[in-house]
Amino acid sequence: MRFKVFKNTVLLFVLVAISCASKTKNDASSNDEILKQIHEEDAILLGANRTEIYLPILKDKRIGVVANQTSVIFRDKSEISEKGKEERLYTHLVDSLLKLNIEIKKVFSPEHGFRGTADAGEDVKDGVDTKTQLPIFSLHGKNKKPTDVQLEDLDIMVFDIQDVGVRFYTYISTLHYVMEACAENNIPLLILDRPNPNGNYVDGPVLENEHSSFLGMHPIPLVHGMTIGEYAQMINGESWLNDGIKCEITIIEMENYTHESNYSLPIRPSPNLPNDQSILLYPSLGLFEGTNINAGRGTEFQFQRYGAPFLNKNHYSFSYTPQPNFGSKYPKHNNEVCYGVDLSDVKAERQFTLKYVMDAYNNAIDKSKVFNKANFTTHAGTAKLQQQIEAGLSEAEIRATWQTDLDKYRKLRQSYLLYK
Repeated sequence: MRFKVFKNTVLLFVLVAISCASKTKNDASSNDEILKQIHEEDAILLGANRTEIYLPILKDKRIGVVANQTSVIFRDKSEISEKGKEERLYTHLVDSLLKLNIEIKKVFSPEHGFRGTADAGEDVKDGVDTKTQLPIFSLHGKNKKPTDVQLEDLDIMVFDIQDVGVRFYTYISTLHYVMEACAENNIPLLILDRPNPNGNYVDGPVLENEHSSFLGMHPIPLVHGMTIGEYAQMINGESWLNDGIKCEITIIEMENYTHESNYSLPIRPSPNLPNDQSILLYPSLGLFEGTNINAGRGTEFQFQRYGAPFLNKNHYSFSYTPQPNFGSKYPKHNNEVCYGVDLSDVKAERQFTLKYVMDAYNNAIDKSKVFNKANFTTHAGTAKLQQQIEAGLSEAEIRATWQTDLDKYRKLRQSYLLYK
């Protein structure tokens, strides 16, 4: 991949020379697509890599960074791993900025933590980063929002996290609270934009305000079709922050990105999204998080399969047994045989469907075990979806009930897009 910024500034030549590169750990299934991107002349240039734009903004400032394991600057180099695979090299944003004598005072970590190892929904504690000795303040523990005290010695905040474009993926809720805290404390926010791998479409039920939560704070569809930068503009523009206050934001836009771009994430955005297949299926299989059906947690095929002991084993030829593993200490149906469907080898499309949830419900031996009512409503953003599935409506009939709200949202979305 050609990163123009590394070719044009002496400062970044120094960065490349002194930074300790890390290897990506993405599954082998994504490597070919990643390597294709490395060598494309018009490949996407991420906001984080456009340092010639934002380093002057950060110079001589006291900085807080909202970051996790995806907050990296990719290098225009690759190397052969121990397994014989060519892999991209990168440096973490925090490490890079520190080496450039940018004064980072503290780090704020979202769900899954700063290094991205905590379970989904697990409280993340404050601490100290062992590599940099920077204090880390969790935004997924007792506080979802930075406190006034945590912000009092900062001049500017930087937000750089890879999103996947689904409403209940909590990084956009963290964005909301960071913007709100910054606005209340008159601290500007710098956003380093990244691609949305599900950014080419908008779909699913629009959240009803009475069902708002950290899994969905705003009246948007389940698949919102925006980058983090675009979404921040919508939060401001729609006055969704407390009392309608506005956050002063600067967005470092990407180059060569459109909403039709295919982007293979070279780093897991969270522990249970290991590859492109899981990320493309996540909008659809993520609804299982609001049910008693396992969606692959506790296996190496997270969000690429689904099953439960109470699904009809005579209907399904596939079964698996979840066990605790990285990112899932307590998977649903731990050590129980789950009957269901393997999607790891299907051609996943960039689209949302209800067919998997409907299939599981229709083939449950005891249908009363499928839904965790309150949790499913929180994920769906509406109580109607469970009612419609239980009533036996077809997917087409259910979709028809979303269309008016989706059409309104699509028009609204257009005014906040930064990319075609």
